[in-house]
Amino acid sequence: MLYHLFDWMNDQGIRIPGGGLFQFITFRAMMAILLSLVITMIYGKRIINLLKRRQIGESVRELGLAGEQQKKGTPTMGGIIILMGILIPTLLFANLNKVYIWLILLSTIWLGLVGFLDDVLKLRAKRRIQELGKDYKKSNKDGLAGWSKIMGQVGLGIIIGATLYFSPHTKTWREFNGNIGNVKTAKNVKEVKINGQSRYFVEANEPITTIPFVKSHEFNYAKLLPESWRSYTWVLYILIVIFIVTAVSNGANLTDGLDGLATGVSAIIGVCLGLFAYASGNVLLSEYLNIMYIPNLGELSIFIAAMIGACIGFLWYNTYPAQVFMGDTGSLALGGIIAALAIMVRKELLIPIFCGVFLVENLSVVIQVSYFKYTKKKYGEGRRVFLMSPLHHHYQKLGYHESKIAVRFWVITLMCVVFAILSLKIR
Repeated sequence: MLYHLFDWMNDQGIRIPGGGLFQFITFRAMMAILLSLVITMIYGKRIINLLKRRQIGESVRELGLAGEQQKKGTPTMGGIIILMGILIPTLLFANLNKVYIWLILLSTIWLGLVGFLDDVLKLRAKRRIQELGKDYKKSNKDGLAGWSKIMGQVGLGIIIGATLYFSPHTKTWREFNGNIGNVKTAKNVKEVKINGQSRYFVEANEPITTIPFVKSHEFNYAKLLPESWRSYTWVLYILIVIFIVTAVSNGANLTDGLDGLATGVSAIIGVCLGLFAYASGNVLLSEYLNIMYIPNLGELSIFIAAMIGACIGFLWYNTYPAQVFMGDTGSLALGGIIAALAIMVRKELLIPIFCGVFLVENLSVVIQVSYFKYTKKKYGEGRRVFLMSPLHHHYQKLGYHESKIAVRFWVITLMCVVFAILSLKIR
């Protein structure tokens, strides 16, 4: 909103000292990260106190893990703090005329509401059980049904996939390889001045992504289908987007099991996605890095900066010993945000690298459950690969302190992020 205010004042000939700074993405991104820190660190404390007064506390399962009983009663649903730290700076500093901003705001609110409903239903179930004097364990089956969460993720995947495939405002620009003399007669050719020289680009509204470590690094999803079926590429693309959104949001949800773990991992991944968005949305940087140029994508840098600031500010209260948990309100939203951003910057095939921790946490659960069922069917008794899943609980069972596990997972995520960024040049 401030961006549009200063833009309008500039059009009206009203000059305010420093108003021109709002034309620069880097300045607005820095302002977004500062404001998100203020919101999460200052107003976050007030929200935590409100959650305490309303007795919105965490119920703890008896898993035999060190320190689990100390967490009982810790306020949950703190994801509201993260959402505030993301949404308010974005609305103030981003250019709201860009489709990418509206799409990522919708993704944030959509999965934030799904997680919020899950948290509310769990809270109601907990209070009902307290009134009846029953064991807390029975409340773990309450909450939003699994299929309801999946339907929410599928719905968001359909919206993201359809928008990116069909919207005329989400086109990529690819360098024009035709005869320069035919530029004027060619369709959708744009001229851009780079270092004083004219370069020509063609608008392409195709489902293109980036393949890491490959010289010809652009891949069109249409190539996965026979030529006679390529008119249905949009169906394939939307299905792929649905799978990514579901997998990453569930991965973030599973990772949120230790103080500060999911928050810190998400902040580091946000830095990676911020660099991708800024570089892909800048014609000079995309030219230098030899990556696809996506007009208007740079505005996502403001949103991502707010996300990083919100996660870091939330860590103030979420590191061990946590004063608040984000709940599904935060974890599902952060996972959905990361998935949506990766798809928008056309780097979704890099997700297994920079979201390596989410991937391993997901796989640990799949392996544990699958092996348990297989051995139970074969031997009559279920056996386990890990002491407990997700993976971070396995290390807790081994005797590692949860703060050490969280920090080491942050370090691993940082290594994965650096490797993902290097993939832009290593081909």
